[in-house]
Amino acid sequence: MQPKSDLSARLPATTAVDRTVTDIPVRPTVGIVDLELPAEGLDLARAAAIYREHGALVIRGLFSRYMAEVRADLERAAVQALTLLPQAEQVHEGWTTPDGTLFLPAPQGFSRDKQIMVLGCSYRTSGAMLRSALDDTMCDLAAALIGPDVELFMDGQVLYKEPVGGHPKHLHQDSAYFEHRFDGPMAVLNYVVDTNMENGALHVIPGSHRCGLIPHVDTFSHLGLDGGQWPWERAVPICGQAGDAIIFHVHTIHGSQTNRSKASRPVCIHRYRNAQDYVVVGATSTKIRKDAESAEARAAAGRSRWSQRGLMVRGFRPFAG
Repeated sequence: MQPKSDLSARLPATTAVDRTVTDIPVRPTVGIVDLELPAEGLDLARAAAIYREHGALVIRGLFSRYMAEVRADLERAAVQALTLLPQAEQVHEGWTTPDGTLFLPAPQGFSRDKQIMVLGCSYRTSGAMLRSALDDTMCDLAAALIGPDVELFMDGQVLYKEPVGGHPKHLHQDSAYFEHRFDGPMAVLNYVVDTNMENGALHVIPGSHRCGLIPHVDTFSHLGLDGGQWPWERAVPICGQAGDAIIFHVHTIHGSQTNRSKASRPVCIHRYRNAQDYVVVGATSTKIRKDAESAEARAAAGRSRWSQRGLMVRGFRPFAG
């Protein structure tokens, strides 16, 4: 077990730096077969090796037994959000309804002027989502990847692409939105429905976690990477079935394109982090990031670390005064 005092040496701090992209091939040499393992009889050591080498890992069928119930909850939440749309308030990121759903501007020809992006459904509203986040195999894997003391970061997230024009999400790094003091949270994106190129499969750039935090720009879907340097051709699309899990590092570049199908394409995301880690910069735009990157703001974030604590799923968190 790694002593607490050694964490800062084991998990380096992350800061935005200028990076070249020549070490990431334009046409990926890593394919989906290099990233995937079956959930049945999962080899934790092999899974950890794939994750550390590529910054991404696909576990086929890991959450299959939860997804029917999760999908039912998400579709109820979507109906609720649309019912509440007349009460939406404008915010920096778009519009939010009283249930916490975030809407973006809809594309031309859509049935209304706003579309769902982040659905107001979480561990606090869906028991099925919470049960899936506490899955024994998943929590064992999280401990193998990020250390013995593991907590959930945030309350779960649902990204929801509406039918026939559901929003794209530009290639980006999660660390641009929530930069951490140490290694940051590991994301587990779960397909709630069968997902392919038509309805918005996730794309990842294997190996991009080694680039560190790259400066982002403002895009339609909030922070994203410069499309000239990071075109979609660099990324590996990951198609899959409901219950497949895609696990990726906080620096791994990923994104998804428009839902062109006639059905919704939701995903639910769990995030796990070392219990000693905490957010030092949180942002959804370049202006907010600039303000949050000041020494004063970072110091304030450090002072709030105890209030940031999440639900422990493995190990123990000692008191930190």
